[in-house]
Amino acid sequence: MKNILLVEDDPVLLEVSKLTLAKMGGFEVTGVLSAELGIDEIMNRKFSAIVSDYDMPGMNGLEFLKTVRESGNDTPFIIFTGKGREEIAIRAYELGADHYLQKGRDTRSLFYEIIQ
Repeated sequence: MKNILLVEDDPVLLEVSKLTLAKMGGFEVTGVLSAELGIDEIMNRKFSAIVSDYDMPGMNGLEFLKTVRESGNDTPFIIFTGKGREEIAIRAYELGADHYLQKGRDTRSLFYEIIQ
């Protein structure tokens, strides 16, 4: 079974996203509320993919992505954010993101994109 690390600082959105990814994609989903906790998880186990919010207190999603890539970890990484600014998407790809998705569109379609 493929496992996903989901990093989202909104506890309600984290829980809904975990349940949706598990149900729609059949994934085992580990959810954490901060990038710092995400780093702890990555140190302890291997994931099939990482899905991270951008706008989080402390370390944001781009800083998290940069830290993951600088450690040599090449796990597929998706930035999943409500901040739809072009410069964030460009920077995410420059840092090694595999995909950038903006929240707020049709939720079902967004989760299908993540699953793919």
